[in-house]
Amino acid sequence: MQPTYRPSKIARARKCGFRARSKSPGGRKVLANRRSTGRKRLGAY
Repeated sequence: MQPTYRPSKIARARKCGFRARSKSPGGRKVLANRRSTGRKRLGAY
C-alpha cells in the first residue's frame, strides 16, 4: 500500500487555493463565509 497522504503544494493550491475558490459559485460562498468570520487567510494558498 502507498501512503494515503502525499503532500503536494501545487495540487493543494489548484484544489483549495484562493483562485480555485474564486472560480466556482460554491467556492465564492466559502470565501464570503471566511471573510465574515474574519479569517486571516481566505484560501490555503
